[in-house]
Amino acid sequence: MPQAFWIAHVTVTDDAAYARYAALALEVITAHGGCFLARGGPAIQKEGRAHPRNVVAVFPSLEAANACYESDGYKQAMTHAVGASERDLVLVEAS
Repeated sequence: MPQAFWIAHVTVTDDAAYARYAALALEVITAHGGCFLARGGPAIQKEGRAHPRNVVAVFPSLEAANACYESDGYKQAMTHAVGASERDLVLVEAS
């Protein structure tokens, strides 16, 4: 089964609330087999709309990545991100 990537582009508007989201999300993502490859480091925007924070995580499968996103734990974490950030998120299966 191919791995999958969780790719997020984020503009944080409330640092304190987003920090609460990040702490909870980290636990849920790792519990679902996710591992971060990039978490907000330097980036060079080549096309499209830039966001100051870019995150890439790898999961064992697309199903695992989606199960994480749909989990109760991640929904709880998201209560802190809503209103504290503008985000684009896509789950992509590796080829």
